[in-house]
Amino acid sequence: MVKKENQNIEFKESWSDDYLKWVAGFCNGLGGKIYIGIDDNGNYVGLKNKAQKLLEDIPNKLVQHLGVVCEVNLKHKNKIEYLEIKVPKYTVPISYNGKYYFRSGATKQELKGKALEQFLLKKSGKTWDMMPENLASLKDIDTKAIARFKKLASNSLRLKSIAQERNNLAVLNNLNLLDGKKLKRAAVLLFAKDPQKFFIGSSLKIGKFGNSDNDLIFQDEVSGNLIEITERAIELLDKKYFPSLISYQGIYRKEEWPYPYEAIREAILNAIVHRDYSGDTTLISIYNDKIVFWNDGKLHEDISLEDLKTKHPSRPNNPKIAEVFYKAGLIEAWGRGTLNIIQLCKKEANKEPYFESISGGTQLTIYSKVSAIKKDEKLNARQINTLSYIKEHGEINNSTYQIINKTNEKTAYRDLSELVSLNFLVKLGQTKQSTIYKLKK
Repeated sequence: MVKKENQNIEFKESWSDDYLKWVAGFCNGLGGKIYIGIDDNGNYVGLKNKAQKLLEDIPNKLVQHLGVVCEVNLKHKNKIEYLEIKVPKYTVPISYNGKYYFRSGATKQELKGKALEQFLLKKSGKTWDMMPENLASLKDIDTKAIARFKKLASNSLRLKSIAQERNNLAVLNNLNLLDGKKLKRAAVLLFAKDPQKFFIGSSLKIGKFGNSDNDLIFQDEVSGNLIEITERAIELLDKKYFPSLISYQGIYRKEEWPYPYEAIREAILNAIVHRDYSGDTTLISIYNDKIVFWNDGKLHEDISLEDLKTKHPSRPNNPKIAEVFYKAGLIEAWGRGTLNIIQLCKKEANKEPYFESISGGTQLTIYSKVSAIKKDEKLNARQINTLSYIKEHGEINNSTYQIINKTNEKTAYRDLSELVSLNFLVKLGQTKQSTIYKLKK
């Protein structure tokens, strides 16, 4: 017997008709069990000779008020009687007095507004992106956006023959983006000339912050169709927001992102496919040592934050958008996106990313490669570059230091002397010409 309430278990000391709301919540959620005669701490308190009557009354109330059938069982614990109500998951929405409830964690929540709309859509087998957008027409479709998708889908080999299709209406129809003669919301977001005209929050915002959330240095808003937003966001991060890390392959200087490129790309794609487009804009916040993605919308009800760390079923909140992104070769369909992010971050930044539910949405924090390096705060960029060079080549002299860091002899001597005093390097050689520097063991 479980001693703690959870997603599927609820304890009640005694019966009240108000608990029909809890039954409705379980029906609308994943199902579960309600125990009557057990307190919140898991102690058996019994039903004071009311068990037999409740055994008859509760099933009748469930049918009368909810229209559901649940198994109600009489149980015993050390001669104490209590009831077990086994509530199945229902595929149709269940209401109590005209209101809808949902079991989330160990709580009962009344569904209202946007949450209720999404719930009713899901129970009807539909999602937000599959609904028609009455204000849009074929005149709003951008032929260049469709041409871009056709090229991507053909190159990905997932829709190789689509490159030959000249009829844009046929393309939309084959992608199941039409509801009769109306465009589905997914079609508008993917291929409209101005998607933000219909869905104002469908853009993406990027901000660079200083030492605190109040210290916003600069920002950009990325708009357009979803494929454009993906490409422009990556381009903006590359050209404006990410200072390059410098390393060496042989004598050649190599610049790279301070974050694993594929992990950032995957995070952006995940945000676009999984976000709630009836809610707020996706936010990408960049700090000195981390980048934070916040997305409006919660995870699918049968996927937890812990599940994101392992291979899990793909449950996109916008399946039509996900399908088009898959056919364009932008994403995979096996639920490995978050797992790839974790593996890449652990390998390249030596630190696992952090997933959390916050402010009604889902947040992902990825730490920079620099933040994972235990370095003295006194080291400047030239000195960090030099340590990377010596790691590759084994040693360095003053002349080479000047070349790879584009500096003069005096600055090179001062930087190298500091690295020696900080116990990063050892100085070898008696004369100026023969002096070399190596990593200190």
